[in-house]
Amino acid sequence: MAKVDLATVGKNLLKSSETGENVELQSLWKDQPVVLFFLRRFGCQVCRWMASEISKLEPELRAGGVALVGVGPEEFGLKEFKDNGYFKGSIYVDEQKKSYKDLGFKRYTAISVVPAALGKKVRDISSKASADGIQGNFSGDLLQSGGMLIVAKGGEKVLLHFIQDSPGDLVPLEDISKALGISAKVKAGQRPVCNDDVCTR
Repeated sequence: MAKVDLATVGKNLLKSSETGENVELQSLWKDQPVVLFFLRRFGCQVCRWMASEISKLEPELRAGGVALVGVGPEEFGLKEFKDNGYFKGSIYVDEQKKSYKDLGFKRYTAISVVPAALGKKVRDISSKASADGIQGNFSGDLLQSGGMLIVAKGGEKVLLHFIQDSPGDLVPLEDISKALGISAKVKAGQRPVCNDDVCTR
């Protein structure tokens, strides 16, 4: 896992979806621990399902004094994402994609994105999302990948740094709770358990 330089990453500016103002990333962990979920795209069906999945932890996180924040790489699709209530935390946009770069979230090429998007993990989540009534689109930047960063209060340390290898990669809810030292009672969505290309239901 690449080392995260919180001092550098923390100075990156994010635009609040609520106020439109730019804030430094480090302001989000100044007074509390924070779970930062970096989405690939607001219109991505898989990202929307992941956002709703992570949102199951929101009551426990709030009770534990932990902020839940979603970050997208562009405003494209933001209104629909918010209107449909896929995510229960606050939402920001990293228009420069600087945090994505600093955190090592890879960018696909026009060629490499196709097999990644058609992989088994992605297909499995797409099926689950469709079953849950979550749709998506192909508008916006299709090449950016995402991940997660969990930071202790005051930027004291990185509790979890996760980089997506496949667009279908997601941090299990129990791993998020464990990183924060809180107990969660939520149940993860029924997603097939995959080991490379071998899946069991």
